[in-house]
Amino acid sequence: MRRAEIYYKDILAGILTETNDGEYIFQYDKAYITKYPKQFITFTMPVNDVKYIEKRLFSFFEGLIPEGWLLDIASKNWKINRSDRMGLLLACCVNCIGAVSVKPIVGEDE
Repeated sequence: MRRAEIYYKDILAGILTETNDGEYIFQYDKAYITKYPKQFITFTMPVNDVKYIEKRLFSFFEGLIPEGWLLDIASKNWKINRSDRMGLLLACCVNCIGAVSVKPIVGEDE
């Protein structure tokens, strides 16, 4: 299982998890829900206490991963398979352009 903290404008918005079964779960942080109930990270995931679950990485997070020659460089430098979308997200999206950033939760990677 791999996990990451998802930040919106330097505020912890929630946790993204890739399970050992290959499912992806995103859940907003309780404090974020209370303080920022209308500040969603994407239209497809409004702020609430529901766990969002998908068989593939959510399209919003897919969109944060570099493409083209930048993806080639990232894949080669970090030795990450291009099909390891969560691995690429964790490695490449700590300092994204825009309001959302991804911080790997260290020590939980299996």
